[in-house]
Amino acid sequence: MSAAVAPLRRWLWRAALLAALALLALQLWFFGWVLVWRWVDPGETAFMRAELARLQEKNPKARLSYQWVDYDRISNQLKRAVISAEDARFTEHEGVDWEALQKAYETNLKRGRPARGGSTISQQLAKNLFLSGERSYVRKAQELLITWMIELLWDKRRILEVYLNVVEWGEGVFGAQAAARYYYGIDAARLDAERAARLAAYLPSPRRYGRLRSSPYLDGRTAAILRYMPGTSVP
Repeated sequence: MSAAVAPLRRWLWRAALLAALALLALQLWFFGWVLVWRWVDPGETAFMRAELARLQEKNPKARLSYQWVDYDRISNQLKRAVISAEDARFTEHEGVDWEALQKAYETNLKRGRPARGGSTISQQLAKNLFLSGERSYVRKAQELLITWMIELLWDKRRILEVYLNVVEWGEGVFGAQAAARYYYGIDAARLDAERAARLAAYLPSPRRYGRLRSSPYLDGRTAAILRYMPGTSVP
């Protein structure tokens, strides 16, 4: 019996070691890209690739609307609006708002499935850069690890700059410049408070709200964002 068990035990140890090494290699790969993107602007993200593939299933010639603009060429009104809407404690926390995460966990526990995320801007950026929109605790754990890497290597200004440039703002529309051009025909630098608040209101579900553009919910959410914006600080 022992003679039969010993080879199996060795095989299991080797399999576990290989799995651990593969996981470590994956984390180093993430860390390497986060380090590079501290100085180099990302050309695309995991979310962009997934959206382009989806669009090209319907139309092989489909392209994304995306143009990078530097931090200073994005309206401060949009920065305030997005922080107000998505992560009010962005400049204070270290990547994770544990209170919001606890509330999300309790909500998901009651529902019996992961639905609410409780994600900060840093966490959303980690997901957009590398991961998928799948809702699972495994994906959430990886998101937290990448968030830690981002917060370790980047300052808040860089985090917000990259987020505003890569976040999805409608079907095939990514980044503040593309969104400002698509919805209003102006550059991101020229967004006023009301237009910025409206764009921030789209973010929870940009494909849906970007098509609607106006509804009682969107109008109310825009008004709420506008109220909070004056007291919101930006990095």
